[in-house]
Amino acid sequence: MDVLPRSWRRQRGDQAEQAASQWLQQQGLQLIERNWRCRLGEIDLIMRDDQILVFVEVRYRGQRSHGGAAASVDTHKQRRLIAAARYYLGRYPYQAQGPCRFDVLAMEPGRGRNDDDGEPDVQWIQNAFYGE
Repeated sequence: MDVLPRSWRRQRGDQAEQAASQWLQQQGLQLIERNWRCRLGEIDLIMRDDQILVFVEVRYRGQRSHGGAAASVDTHKQRRLIAAARYYLGRYPYQAQGPCRFDVLAMEPGRGRNDDDGEPDVQWIQNAFYGE
């Protein structure tokens, strides 16, 4: 089994997050933060959709095997994102004045294409999960 170097995966992740940010901005969202980190975790993108603050988890999978990109946002990952979002809202209370939601932007190679061919298929799952 080939294991890709961490630096290559990080580079691929950075590219996916940049593409996701641009794609979501084309859909009308406004970028607030990218790769926001705290001691509880990382939030890939924090955006605004009109009056809604949106925490976005970006997932890219080079292959469709193993359940796909969207399926990789499991319960453990959701809990970490919720905790990081709460921390963010506590640190920036002016951002917490309106509603919030958690979205997942899943990206995979298009059907019949490999990892490096053209544009990926994008699946935008709004309200993918809810905070407790």
